[in-house]
Amino acid sequence: MSLTATRFDHECLDGWWPVTAYMKFLTLEDGQLGALLDEIVVDIRAAASALSTDIRFETLESLVEAGDTAAAAVWTLAQRALAAGVACRPHAEVRPMAPIPVPRRNILCLGKNYLEHAQEIAAKMKQSGEAPRQPIIFTKATTAVIAPGAPIPAYLAYTSKLDYEAELALVIGKGGRDIAPGDAWEHVFGYTAINDISARDLQKSHLQWFRAKSLDGFAPMGPALVHRSVMPEPASIEVKCYVNGELRQSDTFDRLIFDVPTMISVLSSGMTLLPGDIIATGTPAGVGMGFTPPRYLRPGDEVVVDVTGVGELRNPVTV
Repeated sequence: MSLTATRFDHECLDGWWPVTAYMKFLTLEDGQLGALLDEIVVDIRAAASALSTDIRFETLESLVEAGDTAAAAVWTLAQRALAAGVACRPHAEVRPMAPIPVPRRNILCLGKNYLEHAQEIAAKMKQSGEAPRQPIIFTKATTAVIAPGAPIPAYLAYTSKLDYEAELALVIGKGGRDIAPGDAWEHVFGYTAINDISARDLQKSHLQWFRAKSLDGFAPMGPALVHRSVMPEPASIEVKCYVNGELRQSDTFDRLIFDVPTMISVLSSGMTLLPGDIIATGTPAGVGMGFTPPRYLRPGDEVVVDVTGVGELRNPVTV
């Protein structure tokens, strides 16, 4: 991946694109496909109709499955619509859904994939703070996914230790099994932001992580899905989390213990990855559990996950 110049080899895109031109896609309020150009959102179905094109990708999931050539064509259509002033509206007026509102399979997640986070958890659990020797993999239920702006339920009847985890999430574009590390990026459509909400007391009492991380509303995701062709170098991608305006987490994507080629190679070893699969890549240090005393979420709090290029994923915590 390169920040300095990105070439997207397709007849619809002429030449080199500046690094500021993030190729961003959205799922609009009605479930239809949208494209985000600076502060303007283009409704792709409406644009195709207004400009009499034969592009018929109505959802972001269908675009992900169609792949890079389709993404290039849709992006060019969005630019044409913007130039013509059709099928456009201000970004501030749009309330997008999660990019993949109902994933076809559980979200794949990596645990303790930043060393400082592994160490802060180990200190609380009185365990060794060494880096994992193999990726720690778990999943979240598809029904945990919610949109930007949607409330995160506090579930006071179930948990008193509600925690946040800001993460960059990859979305698989081309499926495959036994993917070699050197080929891994070819299977990634793009990336977005996800908040791996966790009930720490359930996590401890159940001796595994699935239920503690899978209650409804425990996977805020979005707002945009950024195509990998304009993905910055990992060292330039910041993953941050704010609670009520206070910065709690901040790190860069190059500091993962297991990088993207490694995680995709491991996850696909004997297990087929499918288009639309979501991989949450791990959270930096600074989770609520890591503080002394712990600083868990409460009703009335607002959590913001900010991943470079994606935009702010902002969600309130409610009863």
